[in-house]
Amino acid sequence: MAQSRRENLITALDIGSWKVSALIAERGEGGDLTVLGTGQRESRGVRRGYIADMDLTEKAVREAVEQAERIAGTNIEDVWVSFSAGGLVSDIASVEVELGGHRIEQDDIDALLAAGRSSIDPDGRMVLHAQPTLYTLDGLQGVKKPLGLHADTLGVDIHVVAADGSPVRNLDLCVRSAHLEVKSIVASPVATGMACLSDEERELGVALVEMGAGVTNVSLFAGGVLVGLASIPFGGSDITDDIASAFGTRRNQAERMKCFFGSATASPKDNHDMIEVAPLSTEEEQGETARITRAALIAVIRQRLEHLMGEVAKALKDLGFSGPVGRQVVLTGGGAELKGIADYAQGSLGRAVRVGRPRGIVGLPEAHSGPGFATLAGLIHYAASDPIDLRAIVPAGQTVHRLNAGGLVQRLMAAFRSGY
Repeated sequence: MAQSRRENLITALDIGSWKVSALIAERGEGGDLTVLGTGQRESRGVRRGYIADMDLTEKAVREAVEQAERIAGTNIEDVWVSFSAGGLVSDIASVEVELGGHRIEQDDIDALLAAGRSSIDPDGRMVLHAQPTLYTLDGLQGVKKPLGLHADTLGVDIHVVAADGSPVRNLDLCVRSAHLEVKSIVASPVATGMACLSDEERELGVALVEMGAGVTNVSLFAGGVLVGLASIPFGGSDITDDIASAFGTRRNQAERMKCFFGSATASPKDNHDMIEVAPLSTEEEQGETARITRAALIAVIRQRLEHLMGEVAKALKDLGFSGPVGRQVVLTGGGAELKGIADYAQGSLGRAVRVGRPRGIVGLPEAHSGPGFATLAGLIHYAASDPIDLRAIVPAGQTVHRLNAGGLVQRLMAAFRSGY
């Protein structure tokens, strides 16, 4: 009995710049996902999403996983890990094979996918995902199930997400050093999108802005897949550093001020609300504690946010997200827990904005139900979806025509511009 339960376990591990968190979930017979245990530790060895200190990160991983294991009352052996550092790229590889008009059989689809695998050109990067999206029959695009239909040519669009190799290898090595098997390293936007975007949003077009501690990832979804990615090397910890610097206090105190008193929106009342600021050095603690207005704190926060939202707006424009004003933007990540952030972003970006929280998992603790844990929950969803990965397919010796790699992206971007 214990063995069968173990086979239904999924463990997610999110190694961020601010925290390392783990979640153990069980997949029920009906597909329901239930949380069994969670764990979290402060992240001291990660900078801007990259592992900067292997020993410190490995220790945090071990402790977070052990805490989740204690709560779940079980031991786990393998994990699904997120990757959120810069260098992520998304591309579509389009391939086609000749069929001569006969009825499509599973062997034909397998041969096409194998041919597609051999056509992937990551341009020196490491492929994290290579998944078939939509098929093409004699030029007819958007076919989901070609099996049993007749065609002269059968094509497929393969969604490829790749990353710089060294940071991915460091992440893999760090997790394995903690005596854990890596089931898969998943691009953070792919996982997060599964936790906090609806199928319809991903189909019609939506922008996902993940505000992490050290990195903000901007990704575009359309036609059900991730079609564009951009990384901004700023995040919530930069706001914390600005507060610490402006008011001469420690980083942990600055973080507390941001969480308890900070906001992205201002009101006249903020000029009268006073906040105590703990001094930076122990010598100063003997003196009087400084006091500032809440308005002064919010001014520092908004200055950094203005810069960050300007970069987000530029990334959205560069990615081709220039459709109607009502086009949806979803904010997630720890930075999206800041009070008033959705209203601020809506005004700054001129589009409908909502905060994306993890959903679809039973028993998620309240402390893990905010936008800062969307990636962790998304890893569980991703693993439970049993994704097809073409890298597991052995290449077949069939003639393949590599089509324009940007074809699907261009078609979807055209759809953005026309507003469906």
